[in-house]
Amino acid sequence: MDRRSLIKNAGIAGVLAAGIAPAVHAQAAIRWRLASSFPKPLDTIYGGAEVFAKKVSDMTGGKFQISVHAAGELMPAFGVVDGVQQGTVEMCHTVPYYFFGKNEAFAIGAAIPFGMNSRQMSAWMYEGNGRKLMNEFYAKYNMVSFPGGNTGTQMGGWFRKEIKTVADLKGLKFRIGGFAGKVVEKLGVVPQNLPGGEIYQALEKGTLDAAEWVGPYDDQKLGFAKVAPFYYYPGWWEGGPEVDFFINNKALDSLPAEYKAIVEAAASHAHIDMQAKYDARNPGALKQLVAGGTKVLPFPATVLEASFKASMDVYEEIAAKNPDWKKIYGDYRAFQRDQILWFRFAESRFDTFMQTRKM
Repeated sequence: MDRRSLIKNAGIAGVLAAGIAPAVHAQAAIRWRLASSFPKPLDTIYGGAEVFAKKVSDMTGGKFQISVHAAGELMPAFGVVDGVQQGTVEMCHTVPYYFFGKNEAFAIGAAIPFGMNSRQMSAWMYEGNGRKLMNEFYAKYNMVSFPGGNTGTQMGGWFRKEIKTVADLKGLKFRIGGFAGKVVEKLGVVPQNLPGGEIYQALEKGTLDAAEWVGPYDDQKLGFAKVAPFYYYPGWWEGGPEVDFFINNKALDSLPAEYKAIVEAAASHAHIDMQAKYDARNPGALKQLVAGGTKVLPFPATVLEASFKASMDVYEEIAAKNPDWKKIYGDYRAFQRDQILWFRFAESRFDTFMQTRKM
């Protein structure tokens, strides 16, 4: 009897008994640990790892289990890359720009000031050279990356006082994520790089004058409106920040081909799911914040212009000394220029028109 006839006549129980079940069912159970850089209450960004782990489990019939651990459970929020590189954990879920201190090129894998928006970033990663170039770079750290979410363009943060001119930024102790601190330093800001779970206390105690995290839904959960009344936009340093899964190279290589494909598919699912959650939940949270007295304000044009110039100066300085940055950044900017050309027409015109309509 051939395989097809056997499956038809014996049913799944007979197939399993005969030892010719589909490859996934034949695999041995696998247990991995995932270290997150995010606190558990944030069901959007921390939840991206849970979405991923559940999808992997579902697609393997429970054979491949990944336990998700919030920042601080297994290691500090900013220690997760070291954990993956050293094989302490098989994988992590984080934002690459947190690790720009190791090499500035990490930041390009997430977001850089005045960089691409989320759709453009996904296009570069999936259809451009982005994933290839970043993984060539990450190989130096014994790991490979997969997309793990995007927040969309973020807000510019919570401030104790109004920002009317560039001069108002001087001396400001500002919690700002990762690489963007190098830019705001040029404007006189004193950047602070704190994990999400530590920001509220620092604002409350006055050790911070301002802080940014993501956007209305997460920021409301973290309570920032209680200690800083001015909410600025846009987060020009995070036009489309990609969150990533980093997996230890040896751990990934040890997986059978079917499980590797499942990891890739589950990562793409989590990537889309995260931004869908942010896009769906931010509007309601913003309405509630405004109703509670939050003052939502745009950064003055002079601040944006000065920030843009400072960003371009920083990029030139880094390119002159960091060949990893120069190689990846050159491809990134070339791709972005074409994206801006396209978005300038249909996308921008449509969005601008719709934002003036009452429906």
